[in-house]
Amino acid sequence: MIKGVIFDLDNTLLDFMRMKRSAVEAAVDAMIDAGLKVPKQTMIERVFKAYGREGIEDQQIFDKVLQADYGQVDHRILAAGILGYRRAKEGNFKLYPHTRITLTALLKMGLRLGIVSDAPRLSVWLRIVGLGLDAFFDGVVAFDDTGEKKPSAAPFRLALKKLALEPHETLMIGDWAERDVVGAKTIGMRTAFARYGDDFGTLHSGADFEVNDIIELVDIIRRENEGQQGLFDAHPHKDAGPEVKR
Repeated sequence: MIKGVIFDLDNTLLDFMRMKRSAVEAAVDAMIDAGLKVPKQTMIERVFKAYGREGIEDQQIFDKVLQADYGQVDHRILAAGILGYRRAKEGNFKLYPHTRITLTALLKMGLRLGIVSDAPRLSVWLRIVGLGLDAFFDGVVAFDDTGEKKPSAAPFRLALKKLALEPHETLMIGDWAERDVVGAKTIGMRTAFARYGDDFGTLHSGADFEVNDIIELVDIIRRENEGQQGLFDAHPHKDAGPEVKR
């Protein structure tokens, strides 16, 4: 029986890459307007290449790109880029459709909810609180909490400890099959692949379930739990006493 759900955060609850792409594009437009002499698409590609090296959470990415490409940082251009990024980020900082109603429905079903993210702790909580989700979750695990990233078992085990659940009682949903699905399956959790958030063109996720809309989780869990209840009803516990024949 499924008693809890653990969510990845970025590209599972939050449309993170859409926000990131929009924010970088706005930052580059602002830097060009401030005097940066480089084609827009070229600069966007340089920024994302740098994210690939430094990590998607790097807070000095524009400094590093400007320094690497020009040997110095023009702070007028940098400031324009940072402000453009922040404005666009705020405008695109959104949950996927039906996320809030799904979380509410799962809580009403009596499930415990958690998050496991590879992002730094402060970034995770800024997103959770900024989106008004902090009241939904009993256990949140960020990279800082274990020092290990998915698919390591450590963050999943810590989340289960926080939720007071066993692996077989818990469903993990995420958009990155090689981390979310593989890591959760390794310790015996059930898994769902957030196809709607897939940014890798994944063909075979290996998950127990695939969802194209987060709200599909509600019916999946309801069906799974009703099936388990039916199984228990069909096979009475041995201590329930002899069957009464009529």
